[in-house]
Amino acid sequence: MRGRPIGGLPFTLGYPKMGMKTAPISLFGFTTPSRQTIQGYGFILPCLVILILVLGFPVTVAVLNSFTPLWSETKTFTIANYIKLANDPLFWNALTITLLFVGGTVILHLLLGLAVAVALNVDIKARWLFRLIAILPWTVPDVISGLVWRFMYNPTSGIINDLLFRLGLTTTYIEWLADPQLALPSVIFADVWRGYPFVMLILLAGLQAIPTELYEAARIDGASTLQEFRYITIPNLKRMILIAVALDTIWQFRRFGLIYNMTLGGPGHATEILSLYIYRHFFKYFNFEYASAMAVVMAILMLVISLPYIRTIVRRA
Repeated sequence: MRGRPIGGLPFTLGYPKMGMKTAPISLFGFTTPSRQTIQGYGFILPCLVILILVLGFPVTVAVLNSFTPLWSETKTFTIANYIKLANDPLFWNALTITLLFVGGTVILHLLLGLAVAVALNVDIKARWLFRLIAILPWTVPDVISGLVWRFMYNPTSGIINDLLFRLGLTTTYIEWLADPQLALPSVIFADVWRGYPFVMLILLAGLQAIPTELYEAARIDGASTLQEFRYITIPNLKRMILIAVALDTIWQFRRFGLIYNMTLGGPGHATEILSLYIYRHFFKYFNFEYASAMAVVMAILMLVISLPYIRTIVRRA
């Protein structure tokens, strides 16, 4: 229905047709959500409630518990647990071991994952079979992987020492998991075998999204394989590399089962990462408040690490 012009400009009054999207209505400076928006929030509401109950409540309890015992008679909040944390040499040792473990595994995951992804992106026969073989280590659970590698590292009956003996590379039994100097590199090597397919899959998806016309134009211009990799592959994989590194770093901070089944954090504290140290205080020493403080610190570290990933996702949205 067409109304009279106001100020020389015609205006139209009408009703939205069936099947058409309704625009949000502005009322007193506030925009009311459209029906589609309300329906969307309704669909995610059950999942949101479950997340709040499953994650939000434990997180809140852990944060409060890190400042004071919830069943304390005084009911006062203190930072005694965090002060104790700052003066605990074993905590700093666990944090150092964690950073070494995470740094080593993430870098090796990226290098090996990128190399395998580039190799599997080549158009060859039975490519699906090679991709299946490459992803198999990631299907093995942490617990099983830790047990298998512990048997392989066995100094007397392990396959690794046996292979070194047969090749003539050593004449003595090597205590891979009992030597403080070798335990952490051995654990990192086992984790690299188990975890690189995760990065490989992300980078392989990124490689398949690169237009083939770029490589064809580069070959016409006489570019070498190394130049194609440097000026085409890497620039187009920057975002995927950032996502892979951020997600892999978060996963490696949470790593528990593999190291627990291989070394239990030993020998001594040579492989005791932060998750193992928290587990020890919570389930072995029943020091819930102190373990909660360490968990809060660990969560903050993971949040800081995940910020580049969150920014990338937000920019894409």
